[in-house]
Amino acid sequence: MGRQFMSRFDQCLPLILAHEGGYVDHPKDPGGATNLGITLDALSAHRGRKVTKDDVKALTVAEAGAIYQKNYWHAACCDQLPPGVDYMIFDLAVNSGVGRARKYLQRAAGVAHDGIIGPATLAAVKARKPLQLVDSISGLRDAFYRGLPIFPTFGKGWLRRLSEVTAKAREMAA
Repeated sequence: MGRQFMSRFDQCLPLILAHEGGYVDHPKDPGGATNLGITLDALSAHRGRKVTKDDVKALTVAEAGAIYQKNYWHAACCDQLPPGVDYMIFDLAVNSGVGRARKYLQRAAGVAHDGIIGPATLAAVKARKPLQLVDSISGLRDAFYRGLPIFPTFGKGWLRRLSEVTAKAREMAA
């Protein structure tokens, strides 16, 4: 019996879940009720109907994984990125939105940042060293977080997460 192949998504998802944690409903968090990093709105969209906070509390890892794979991993084109860069962009998509993740990838790759990941973006990504892309994206994220008005409330946690994600992404990219 041979070794089982583990996809890049399957390798990165537990890292995301470790940062996202369990159920929270912080009054200053614009995402509102969240479990495993999945917001009330994201779960409602996934299920195609309005859900309650109790539905969010009862969210399973399997359903969260399905949401992450479709709405973040594939939506941010992580499956087309080199190791390390894929994790950095996946985490950024989860933490700050797919649109921002796509544009930051493009900015790091030195192409127009229109949010459309096509052949030009992918060629530019391929032409750069993954470690350089990881570091560039990390810098963009740091500046973005520091510019947010809720940075005093959440900034320490965001920067800790970014430091951990960057270190792991660099390890994957090496």
